[in-house]
Amino acid sequence: MRRIRKDDQVMVIAGKDRGKTGRVVKVFTDRDRVLVEGVNYVKKHQRMQQNSRGAQEGGIIETEAPVHISNIMPVCPSCGEAVRVGYTLTDADHRRTKARVCRKCDATF
Repeated sequence: MRRIRKDDQVMVIAGKDRGKTGRVVKVFTDRDRVLVEGVNYVKKHQRMQQNSRGAQEGGIIETEAPVHISNIMPVCPSCGEAVRVGYTLTDADHRRTKARVCRKCDATF
C-alpha cells in the first residue's frame, strides 16, 4: 500500500516548487514518481507537425513533469497540514482492512 494515491492533495517539500500544493494526477509506481497538478512545469521544445486539418503546431510548450515521491507529503483533509502517514488495521465484517492515518490528528484518509 502506497502512502500517496491518485486524487490526493499533496504539498511539495523539496525542490524549486517547495511549498506549493496540488492534486495527484498520476502515480508512476515503477519509477517512484508522481505527476502533480500545477507543480514542476518544464519547457519542452516541440517540432512542427501537421495535424488533421493541415495546421502546423510547434514551438516551446510548458508541461508538467513528474516529481519524485520523496519530495512530496500528503495534506491531511482534517488538519490541512502536510503530514506523515501511519497505518491502522481495523476488523469489519470478518475482514481486516488497512487504512491511512494522519500522524498529527489521527484522522483517517
